[in-house]
Amino acid sequence: MIDDIRLSRLAIPLATPYKLAFGAVTHFDTILVRLTIGGREGQGEATILNGYTDETIEQAWPRAKALARQLPGFSAAAARELVWRDLPDAPFTVTAFLSAIEMGEDHPILSIQESTRIPLLFGVNATDPAGIEAEIEAALSGGYGTLKIKVGFGMEADLERVRLIQRINRSRAALRIDANQGYSRDEACVFASALDPESVELLEQPCAAEDWDGLEAVAKVAAVPLMLDESIYNERDIERAAKLGASFGKLKLMKFGSLSRLEAGLQKIRALGMEPVLGNGVAGDLGCWMEACVARRHIRNAGEMNGFLRQRRPLANPPMRVNAGSIELAPDWRPRLDPERLREVTAETILVSGKGNSMKVSA
Repeated sequence: MIDDIRLSRLAIPLATPYKLAFGAVTHFDTILVRLTIGGREGQGEATILNGYTDETIEQAWPRAKALARQLPGFSAAAARELVWRDLPDAPFTVTAFLSAIEMGEDHPILSIQESTRIPLLFGVNATDPAGIEAEIEAALSGGYGTLKIKVGFGMEADLERVRLIQRINRSRAALRIDANQGYSRDEACVFASALDPESVELLEQPCAAEDWDGLEAVAKVAAVPLMLDESIYNERDIERAAKLGASFGKLKLMKFGSLSRLEAGLQKIRALGMEPVLGNGVAGDLGCWMEACVARRHIRNAGEMNGFLRQRRPLANPPMRVNAGSIELAPDWRPRLDPERLREVTAETILVSGKGNSMKVSA
């Protein structure tokens, strides 16, 4: 039975702005769920970023508070069923609750029996030749084997920058090119067909998530493999991605609601002949750790669960360890959120305990 829920709205500052095609991210708007099930603690998070989801923090926070007020006193199974009803409209918000319940129930995917390394990718953010060279050399010397290039800002300038990165890289690392829906259908077709395949692992989400016809057109002319990300929220989307000719399918925990459903989605991607990719660059300590736990069983390429490294300060103390370009998962490590660091980034918290007439809500 769920004994109580502590729900917090966080604004987590980033060390430097994270530049995406739909705008620069300066902080994470995060909903943190901490609950107890029969005395055992579970935690879950959702970082709300419009562009990755139709949810906004202004909509998600009231919905999260309403859900939190309903759950104490329910069994984990009943609480899961209640929250699951909101998945179509609020997948990110729902994930914070369902993953917390799964952690409280000691989901087997979170049980690390032996030390495991999860390779991460490294983002190339610079635009000038000297800056790009410095970032690439730092990445390679730091043990990273995959570089991520954000595009979608301007097609011609993006192509020039990608070519410059390829010249500096000299085939030493794999390149992932991510447009974050930044191009129109016509621009996406031109960009994808103009790419030099040298060292390019994939092109990610070149046009709008809902433009399936456009994505199919891109797949037909692309000089490199195509991956869908923002288009995929459910099993039907995975099937559509395979049908249109995508080579990769990328999932995020926050879009799929629960750890169990995330595992099933990754397995379905592979069963349909695509290669699964996993990870969220806009997630904190909890979300990235959970995705890393899933990656150790289901992923054989560089993980994208590096959002926790963008935070000005980690909330977990001690922080999740990164060494030689990889997350190191250890049997004796789980995220322990530092109370003082949490207070610094918390905008609002409510505590809900009991049930019915005996329920208590405190800010």
